[in-house]
Amino acid sequence: MSKPIVLHLGDDIKWNRELYVTLQSKFAIVRSHSMSRPEFTAALKIRKFGDFVAMYRPFWNTGGEMGNWDDELISLLPKSCKIYASAGAGFDWVDTRRLAQSGIIYCNAAAACTESVADAAIWLILSTFRAFSWSSTAARSLSVPRFQDANRNIAAVTHNPNSHALGIVGLGKIGYRVAQKASVAFGMKIMYNDIRRMPTDIEESVSATFYEKLDDLLAAADCTLVATPFGGDKVLQASNIARMKKGSRLVNIARGKLIDEDALVAALESGQLVSAGLDVHYDEPRVNAKLAAMPNVELLAHTAGASVESHVGFERLGMENILGFYETGKAVTPVNAQWIKESKL
Repeated sequence: MSKPIVLHLGDDIKWNRELYVTLQSKFAIVRSHSMSRPEFTAALKIRKFGDFVAMYRPFWNTGGEMGNWDDELISLLPKSCKIYASAGAGFDWVDTRRLAQSGIIYCNAAAACTESVADAAIWLILSTFRAFSWSSTAARSLSVPRFQDANRNIAAVTHNPNSHALGIVGLGKIGYRVAQKASVAFGMKIMYNDIRRMPTDIEESVSATFYEKLDDLLAAADCTLVATPFGGDKVLQASNIARMKKGSRLVNIARGKLIDEDALVAALESGQLVSAGLDVHYDEPRVNAKLAAMPNVELLAHTAGASVESHVGFERLGMENILGFYETGKAVTPVNAQWIKESKL
């Protein structure tokens, strides 16, 4: 009997070679490498890759050249395909509900980059309290007046995060890890808002207070961290940002489209917010020029999850998802399982 087929999207494996050998022992691996959308669509139409049962994308930078996974692509997948395991934490580029309608489980790799993203979140939180971006750019400018300005004036407008309230929107794996680091290392008070309340032991482990209403959290937090997946709409609209505590801070390590960027700019210009830290941007890879010009805003190039450790984990977790699904019937990190169940009703 021939082996079931796995479609490997993108580059070769770099780290988890032994596990890849295990995958090869159980599946026939076919490769698409890096095809453009027209090339990939044409290949699916003629069944170039055969009746594959799974898709595996081990790296974020390759294997996604075909663009967003929408009905056009998903409708061309063979009925044999049951799981798509990809690198990366976010999944706003793939219609996971549409995959579920075709009986395909989508698995992300957020667990693999939790530590890296949480570390970056801590850096951004610290930057919003301590104005590290202002200090750094002043030093790098090689300008004596700018250096002296930062040196003399930063102390009057910065604070230690200790004892301040960190409001986390989305206490998932990443949000919880940030809570652990912020509460233990910096003595911050943790509060959170989520679609469901966490178990008591989770809350007690970081002394977290649950806020059922988002606006109530925003009004109480000294710094708000956005750490929730993108569900198709903004989480912080202009009306929500207007409810934020005056003089507070905003950090986003989730997705740029979760925040009304124009409203954020206005809040920073008016003094409603004193600072912001952004790893992600509304119109990536284009960064808002007004935000870029503000010394009280720390900006990163969507690199919060970028580390060797994350990429090693992306590789491994994708294979573990496929192997686990076909050995036990359960994937490790499914994100659309609830819609799979609905499609079978």
